Amino acid sequence: QVQLVESGGGSVQAGGSLRLSCAASADAYSMHCMAWFRQAPGKSREGVAVIDSDGATSHADSVKGRFTISKDNAKNTLDLQMNSLKPEDTAVYYCAADYGVGTICPFTRTDIYEYKYWGQGTQVTVSS
Repeated sequence: QVQLVESGGGSVQAGGSLRLSCAASADAYSMHCMAWFRQAPGKSREGVAVIDSDGATSHADSVKGRFTISKDNAKNTLDLQMNSLKPEDTAVYYCAADYGVGTICPFTRTDIYEYKYWGQGTQVTVSS
């Protein structure tokens, strides 16, 4: 059974840091694509970062240089280190897993590609 469970969300002041973690079942962790998405109130879901099974990563322009996605093979977790947080980073953050499209792990066009497996989400609130 594919399972994804996020943790690590919370409230922080602007400029602070948080680390999100997603505990993945073996089936989820073995998928080609694992990613973090977020959704703010009244906005559509946004891709934050993705990592493929070879360890290649990609980050959205809005978080590049501040957020880092990684995988911990010893713990079967997907992590997101978030530094220099801004109020506009406030959202529910979701981890997701998918087989991908060939070797490609789409994550920016959430309007045309939906990941197959999702966690329940964790709230991140950044105050100014």
